Amino acid sequence: MTPSLACALLLSLATVLAWLRLLRWQRRREAGQPSRHGRLIVLLLAQPVLAGLLYLAMFPPQIATEGGRMLVLTAGATDIPPEAAGETRVALPEAPAVVGAERVPDLATALRRHPGTQGLQIIGAGLETRDRDAARDLPLIFTAPPEPNGLVELEAPSRAGSGDAFTVRGRVHSIDDGQVELLDPAGQVLDRQSPDEGGRFHLAGTTRVAGLATYAVRIIDSDGQPLERMPLPLRIDAPSKLRVLVLAGAPNPELKYLRRWIVDAGFDLHTRIDAGAGVQLGDGPVAMDAASLGKFDLLVLDERAWQSLSAGQRRALTNAVGSGLGLLLRATGPLPSDLRRQLQTWGLRSTAGDKLIDAPLGEDFDASDGELSARLHARIGPGTADAPRAPDTAATALPVLQRRDLRITGEAALPILHDVRGQTLAAWTAHGRGRIGVIGVTDSYRLALGGRGDRHGELWSRVFATLARGMHSPQVALASPAWQDSRIVLCELNDGARLLAPDGQVTPLLIDPIVPGACAAAWPQQSGWHWLQQGEQRLPFYVFARDDGPGLQATLRRDATLQLAAQSPASAPTRAGQPRRGPSWPWLLGWLLLATALWWFERRKRAENTEG
Repeated sequence: MTPSLACALLLSLATVLAWLRLLRWQRRREAGQPSRHGRLIVLLLAQPVLAGLLYLAMFPPQIATEGGRMLVLTAGATDIPPEAAGETRVALPEAPAVVGAERVPDLATALRRHPGTQGLQIIGAGLETRDRDAARDLPLIFTAPPEPNGLVELEAPSRAGSGDAFTVRGRVHSIDDGQVELLDPAGQVLDRQSPDEGGRFHLAGTTRVAGLATYAVRIIDSDGQPLERMPLPLRIDAPSKLRVLVLAGAPNPELKYLRRWIVDAGFDLHTRIDAGAGVQLGDGPVAMDAASLGKFDLLVLDERAWQSLSAGQRRALTNAVGSGLGLLLRATGPLPSDLRRQLQTWGLRSTAGDKLIDAPLGEDFDASDGELSARLHARIGPGTADAPRAPDTAATALPVLQRRDLRITGEAALPILHDVRGQTLAAWTAHGRGRIGVIGVTDSYRLALGGRGDRHGELWSRVFATLARGMHSPQVALASPAWQDSRIVLCELNDGARLLAPDGQVTPLLIDPIVPGACAAAWPQQSGWHWLQQGEQRLPFYVFARDDGPGLQATLRRDATLQLAAQSPASAPTRAGQPRRGPSWPWLLGWLLLATALWWFERRKRAENTEG
C-alpha cells in the first residue's frame, strides 16, 4: 500500500467519524429547540472538502514543466555563457568540471532525465560518436572551435595488394616550414614532402609482403624534430591466384619480362607464342572455346595473336568476356582495321597507332645526386637473396618509355595509366560482366633492366588489377575509424559474431534488430589489430590508441557536430515536460481557512442554541 493510498483511507475514515459526530450531536439537542437542517447540511458537506484539501496539501498533484534549452558541455569547453532562465546544464564525461552543471554519462541519459528539452547548445569540441544519434531530432546550436594544430585531414587506403603502390593524402594546420613523411613498418622514410600553402600533402609508397602492416605519417618541424606520428594500418593481401593466358604473335623482350613478372607475382601462367613457320613456343595449345576460356581470369594478347584467331574463336572470346573474363590487348604494332572495328564494337574507338612516341613516367628522386637516396632505397627494397641491393647502389634516371600513338576514346572508356604529361597509356571499358583494356606501352621492360623493378611491377599490377576477375576478399564494414575506449559500429554481421582483441579477449556482439544492416556496437579497450570472427572467417581491423591523431580526432568530432547542426530541425517535436510535484502551500492555506471557518460556524451554532 502506497503512502498516498493509506493517507486517503485514513482521511476517509476521519470524514465518516466527523459525520457520525455531527449526527449524534444533532439528536442530543435540547427538546423544543428549532431544528436547523441547513447548517447541519453545510457542516456535513464541508467534511469531505476539508479532508480533500488536507490530502492535496500532503500529496499535491504533479504538473508538467515547460521544456527549455539544454546547454551541453563537451571536451575543452571554455567561454561558457551566463546561465539563462529555464536552461538545463549538463557536462559529458570528457568535459571539464563546471559549477552548476549536472554530470551525465552520455547525452541520451541527460535527455531521459529532462525529456522536456526543446533544443541543444553544444559548448566545446563537439559531440562524441556515442552522443550523435541522441541529438538528431532536436534543434542544435554549435559554434565550432578553431582548427587544432597538426594533422587535421587524412585519406589513406585500408588495404592493398602485395607489391602495389598506394598514396596518402591529407592536410596539416599551422605547421610552418615543416615536412610530412611516410614511414614504412621498419621506420624508413618512403616519401617526404613539404605541405603547400593550404597545408595539403600527397605521399606515395609501395607495399611488400602480404600481411598486416602498420605504416605511419610523421610530421616534423623546421628543425627536423618530430611533432606528431599517426599510424597507418594497412592490410596487404597476397596476390589472388589469377589464371593468366598469354597469346603472342612473336617473342620479344617486353613479353619476356612481362611473363617473368607474372610468375614472380604468383599467378598461374599459360603461354602460347607463335615463332613463325608453324612453330609455337610455351605451353600446350588451348582451345579457344567457352569451356577453356572460362578457366582463366585474364587473357593477354597482341594484335598478331588476334589476327591468328578464327571468326568462331573471336565470337567465343567475346562471349567469354561477357561472362567475366578480362581481356588485355597489347598494341606492339599498328592495329589492323578489323581489330579497330572490333574495339569499336566493344566501346573503344582507337586510331591505328602507326608511330612510336615518347612516354616519360617522371622522376621520383633527384638523379643529379648520383646516389640512391634513402627514400628510394626504402621504396625499392633490399632486393632478393640472389640479387641483393645495397643502400649506396648508384641510381640511374628512369628511362623514357615509348608507346604507340594510339588515341583511345569512347563514351565508356576509362584511363588506367598516364604518363607525366597526362597522356593515356592504357584504357579500359566494361563488356558484360568482364572488362576489355588496351595498352600502348611497348618497352616497359627497360624499367626492370634499369633497376626499377618496383615501377615495372606497379605498372602491370595496376593493369591486371583493373581488368582481371574479382581479386579482393571481404573486409570489416566499419562506420568510422575506431579509437580505443570509443564506441564503434560494426555492420554486415551474422549471428554469433565475436570481437577478438589483440590479447585474445573475446567479446560477443549483439546485433541491434531495429537498425538495418545487421549492425552492433562495441567499445574496444585495447589499441592495435583486432579481428571480427564470423564462423570460420576472421577479418582484421585496426583500433587507434586514444592519443593517436589528437588533431584528426578533434576535426572529425568538430565536422560531425557541424553536420548535425546543419541538418537539425528548426523546432523540436512536441514533448511532454518532466512531471514534478506541485506546491503544497495553496492547498494547506485552503484547508486552514476552511477549518477556521467551520470552527467558527460550529461554535456560533452552539452559542445560539445555548442562548435559545
